[in-house]
Amino acid sequence: MDLKFSGAEPLAEERDAVDRLLGSGESGWHGGERDEEDHRRAHTGHAVRAQRHFVMETLHAVNDRVGWISPGALNYIGKRLSMSAADVYSVATFYSLFSTNPRPKRVVHVCTDIACMARGSKEVCADLEKRLGPAGATNGWKHSPCLGVCERAPAAMAVEAGDPPHEYLIGPATVEEIALALNDGPAALAAEAPPIMAVPQAGQEGLMLLKRVGQVDPESIDDYIKKDGYAGLRRAFEMEPGKVISEVKDSRLMGRGGAAFPAGIKWESTAKQPATPRYLVCNADESEPGTFKDRAILEGDPFALIESMTIAGYAIGAERGYIYLRGEYPRAHRMLHNAIDKARERGFLGENILGKGWSFELEIRRGAGAYICGEETAIFNSIEGYRGEPRSKPPFPFEAGLFSKPTVVNNVETLCNVPLIMQMGGAEYAKIGTEGSTGPKLFCVSGNLVRPGVYEVPFGATLDDILKLAGGVPDGRKLQAVLLGGAAGVFVRADELHIPLTFEGARANNATLGSGVVLAFDDTVDLPSILLRIARFFRDESCGQCVPCRVGTVRQEEALLRIAHNRRDAAAKGRDVGLLRDVGLVMKDSSICGLGQAAWNAVESAIDRLGVLEESKSI
Repeated sequence: MDLKFSGAEPLAEERDAVDRLLGSGESGWHGGERDEEDHRRAHTGHAVRAQRHFVMETLHAVNDRVGWISPGALNYIGKRLSMSAADVYSVATFYSLFSTNPRPKRVVHVCTDIACMARGSKEVCADLEKRLGPAGATNGWKHSPCLGVCERAPAAMAVEAGDPPHEYLIGPATVEEIALALNDGPAALAAEAPPIMAVPQAGQEGLMLLKRVGQVDPESIDDYIKKDGYAGLRRAFEMEPGKVISEVKDSRLMGRGGAAFPAGIKWESTAKQPATPRYLVCNADESEPGTFKDRAILEGDPFALIESMTIAGYAIGAERGYIYLRGEYPRAHRMLHNAIDKARERGFLGENILGKGWSFELEIRRGAGAYICGEETAIFNSIEGYRGEPRSKPPFPFEAGLFSKPTVVNNVETLCNVPLIMQMGGAEYAKIGTEGSTGPKLFCVSGNLVRPGVYEVPFGATLDDILKLAGGVPDGRKLQAVLLGGAAGVFVRADELHIPLTFEGARANNATLGSGVVLAFDDTVDLPSILLRIARFFRDESCGQCVPCRVGTVRQEEALLRIAHNRRDAAAKGRDVGLLRDVGLVMKDSSICGLGQAAWNAVESAIDRLGVLEESKSI
């Protein structure tokens, strides 16, 4: 492809979408037509590059308006942001939700990932092929990785470009609903299920993180305040920032995104850095298959995150925070925008918060379908307007993170524990759970269960306890295995339900909590097919920057396919299992980031714990 795009011009609506976001250009060097005076002066250096961080937002603006991003739009975005069209193109093509090829304004993304596979997505796709033809842009529907609607699997996302665009998450998705969305538009569908539907425990006594979901209007700041909203911020403002950090350290709050790093130490290390400004980034891009707990909070209790980030910003001395939101969460996007606006109107955000003399602002930046952007440094690159590729460490984010400044990155669940800590005190909070795993924990429970959803329990509950809360597998079926921690996690057997769901308990049992995924498979599920889908997921989601992951994920999938085709050839199977182990070890030891390091986990556990590849099943 000619990356100069042969001088292509943007459509009027593409130009308008970009100009609405960026405003009119001050000169021809900022997107207007250049005149003789413009050519007499040069615009270089930081001042020109300073707008690059808007590239994702401009791509979203055009994609939302038109449905795809034309060569003319790429040229125009580059012109407005002082980037080459090739540079803009490289960013646009990194993300699955953007298209640089023509496609209809109406598109339905149908999830084919592991939670949806367990609940019939294969059959839905087969019926769609009969009715609409093969998946692809020309037919208006396409296969999609996990959409974060696992409690209502099989799921789909209907999108209609326009001014404004319409986006709806559908679950459970049927052929009839998908056809209706394509024929009449997403607006013709019934309203999305309310946030309370994701939380079977809603309204129960004793809930801490989920106590407001389904019990308050998520768009009302008054409802939030009546339910202890902003009590944590007021308590934090009674302390010095260092004392707030001390309370978080005393709580022994561990990160809930998968790495389980002590939040207080991360905050303290950032606050001690002399460089300014400092930044706070919320990782709301939960793209791990089977994960949807953050969505439940963002849709049902969005003000909780705004308050939490304000406390964290005060503690570390940041005056600006970014919420990096998963692109597949349209309702969460609307709820967060409303919450930020309402908080600013009431003086809980912006200039001189509550008369404290300290200011803090928040911005939302949308992802666009890239699992790798859940990695903390990949988030920085994405926000800054680059491909979402992880950075080598050191330097670590607390030293040089977003815009090369000291940065704290926490996920939604981690941050939403902070107001609780402020109200209770760190020492009291630490009494919840176990010595090594303190506080309440959210688990994303899905698969072949009676009541899938987000469940809150104190650390220390067993896997069996969680499955019983979700009603167990349907009558007449037998539990086959549980995937703990998501695609990057491990399989455990049906006789291992005694495993305590704590960081230390999982480690002792050669497992991981990961992002809190508990995905159950009954005896109707073909586990080798699930395993192959996991391998394909990591192949597709590898950013390709490092060889071990770029090549290893492909070789892993190839070996699994050969095993499926040669399942009766014991010698061939043995060679491929040996290759899988070698490739897995290399990925684990030498990949740049956690994606490659964890891509072998589920495959390894399926081989060693479940004996999946010993069975003569078709993958």
